[in-house]
Order: sequence, then C-alpha cells, then structure tokens
Amino acid sequence: MKVIIYGAAGHMGQNLIKLIDSGAFDMEAAAYVSRSFTTDPASKKYSRLADFDGDCDVLIDFSNHEAVKEILDYCTEKKVPAVIATTGHTEAEKELIKEASDTIPVFFAANMSIGIAVMADLAKRAAMAFPDADIELVEAHHNRKVDVPSGTALMLAESIKSARPEASFNIGRHENGKRTKEEIGIHSLRLGNVVGMHEILITTGMETITLKHEAFDRALFAEGALRAAEFLSGRPAGLYGMKDMLA
Repeated sequence: MKVIIYGAAGHMGQNLIKLIDSGAFDMEAAAYVSRSFTTDPASKKYSRLADFDGDCDVLIDFSNHEAVKEILDYCTEKKVPAVIATTGHTEAEKELIKEASDTIPVFFAANMSIGIAVMADLAKRAAMAFPDADIELVEAHHNRKVDVPSGTALMLAESIKSARPEASFNIGRHENGKRTKEEIGIHSLRLGNVVGMHEILITTGMETITLKHEAFDRALFAEGALRAAEFLSGRPAGLYGMKDMLA
C-alpha cells in the first residue's frame, strides 16, 4: 500500500514515517508533503499536494485542520481514500469532510487511539447506567497544543451526550454558581510535554466511577492511523470512524 503523508515535517508525520520505514506495516511512502519542504521528487518531498502526480492508495493527514479543503479536493479528484487525523475542525470544515465521503472513503477520528474508542463506549454505557450522576471530564496535553478543549475530549463528551440528549457542555467552568443537573464539565490543562491524558469522573454521591486513558508515546496515534488506512482499503465511499474499525 502506497501512502501520501500530509504534514510529514511535523511530530506525528515523523512518527508515521518511522513506523512505515520500520516495516511494521506492509506499506511504503508514496510522497511526503509539507509546506516547509522544497519540492524534490527524487526524495519524495513536496511543498504542495498538487505537485504530486504519482500512484498512491491512501492519504494520511497529520497537519492542520485548515488544510482539509486542499486535501479533500485532491483526494476526490484522484479518487484516493483519506484518513483525517487532525483535530480542531470548524463546522464548515466538518461539512467538507462529510461531502467528500459521498465520493471517496474517509476515515475521520478526533483520536486514533483504539483505547480512546473503548473509553468512549464505556463512558456512554456508564452514563446510561447512572442517568442522575454528575459527570466531569479533564484533559491534559503539551503546552504547544492549540485547540481547547481537545478534539478527543469533545468526542468523549459527545459519546456521553448520545446517552443524555439533554446534556450541555460547560467548558472551562469560570463563573460562580451551582452546576446544573444537565451539564457535563470539560476542563483543559496544558503542561510541558504531556502526550495526552483524558479522565472522566462519574459520581452519584454514593460512588464514583473513574475512566482514564493516558498516552505515553505519540507513536500509538501513528499506528492507529496506519490501521485506519488498512481498514479503508477496498471500502466503498462513506464516512468511517473508530467504531466502524472496532465493530
């Protein structure tokens, strides 16, 4: 399987390249794309995605959400499946992803960790089992992360909300006042070089259930993206996520 790595100069792009080069997956890099590169086809480096016109089986995006239109325009024109592994997309950008999935298979997940997907399922089940419990979510990431709260935190909160349609999100509670029965508190920490930590506390007053996931190496997200790329092989057009891969 030939892979275009979009965002190849970034931390996650480099992790992706290391995994592919290690032979852990039966894949090879078709192109490395980053705006910081000088185009050099001999070394498979391209500053613009449009500059690459070779063969490829899938594109994996670990860049910035603002690049999604360029990526989807290319992939829909070339009929190349896409794994969108970035976070922070606007509603308009999410709509572009949905529209592209009518033409090509698109794998879109706020977090490429299988562990997080399991956590989301457990959180939904716990919310259903304890409908009157107070639920708070805490996430921590490195001090370079831009989006707040994390896309993963929002994904987890949405999973809980699917069991509590009336729920509302209180992001970064900052005012005095009693919490409402419906709210789900979401709190963000930005510290040093923390890879990623997400914790959900579900409290009834009589007992507390704590769900926690901590990532220690960014390579796990790269591995998840490669598994997503494998999953898309041979799939029809459509929008896929971690639930589909685990089903």
